[in-house]
Amino acid sequence: MRNYSQKTLSSYDLTIRRFGQFIWLTRSFRGDLSKKWEHKELLRLETGVDVSASDISRYLEFLSLDRQYHATTYNRILSSLSSFYRFLLMQEVVETNPVPRIDRPKVKEKELKYLKHSQVMRLLQSIPDERDRLMIRIIYATGVRVSELCTMNVEDVDFDDQMIRVLGKGGKVRMVFVDEVTLNEIAGLIGNRLSGPLFPGQGGNHISVRTVQLIFKKYAPPGITPHKIRHSYASELYRRSRNLRVVQENLGHASIKTTEVYLHTDVDERRQVYREFFPLVTSTRRSVSETGTRQYQGEEP
Repeated sequence: MRNYSQKTLSSYDLTIRRFGQFIWLTRSFRGDLSKKWEHKELLRLETGVDVSASDISRYLEFLSLDRQYHATTYNRILSSLSSFYRFLLMQEVVETNPVPRIDRPKVKEKELKYLKHSQVMRLLQSIPDERDRLMIRIIYATGVRVSELCTMNVEDVDFDDQMIRVLGKGGKVRMVFVDEVTLNEIAGLIGNRLSGPLFPGQGGNHISVRTVQLIFKKYAPPGITPHKIRHSYASELYRRSRNLRVVQENLGHASIKTTEVYLHTDVDERRQVYREFFPLVTSTRRSVSETGTRQYQGEEP
């Protein structure tokens, strides 16, 4: 109904299915459930959907016994279950949504690792293969996701208006801007082709995401992925423009909350504000200025 991608739908399905199997298991057996949980082919879903907040907490605790998951994983599970129970509530299948009564694990903020403009340019200059270099350049020039890069067609490129049509998440289409040098390299790549995949893979189909990831692994510094180059695009565009709304539109973010992460990456802006307003810096600058004036007037500092 919400036009989510197949990958998202599969994730929701697996999360809800595994939770349902756990509830069935707890209602059908006593004692240690770990051994029975390993035999997934024996698990069932034939049990009522009414659960309590303690049932969900018990499920998260049960998962943590196997291995320690990251806080974002637990939050993703809770978000999926919350959507499921909101739907059941609207359909009057259940009377309450138990998920909001559960404390969500706190996710520690991590500093985004990305390359600055000069570093990206050095990376591009180090890649001898024209096609591989162009793939990375397009991601940096436009900020597209790797999945969006892989599904680009020749006919999506508008050489006159210097834009590329992108098919984004949920089937949403947007136009991204691209520089003239990148367009010239695209023209050299496609030659006389008028249609079809911009980057053909096996059998003439679109190139796979896995292939692009391997290209990054071959050329890029450790830890630098296609998504990190997308970060580089967003960070550079925001740092130079200070227009978060434009960055949001160019990236294809549905919510500006997602884009706000780039507010935390701008060291230059923080440095400028610190030097301009923090009292220790301003008082030191004033003291130096006064000392220089006294020396100019023949006074002892």
